[in-house]
Amino acid sequence: MFRRWWAWVRAAGVDRGMSTAEYAVGTLAACAFAAVLYKLVTSGPVAAALRSVLQRALDVPF
Repeated sequence: MFRRWWAWVRAAGVDRGMSTAEYAVGTLAACAFAAVLYKLVTSGPVAAALRSVLQRALDVPF
């Protein structure tokens, strides 16, 4: 059964994987997402909150 399905897939020319243009669009989207995250993390309120969390974590008595 699997062999028949695989033969059909190969004969039908089903596109597997991404083309170069799709890689370019995916890379561009990943870079844009990284830029948005960078801006978010380096903004004043978020940076202050992260600093506060790290300070509390480092000041925990054992």
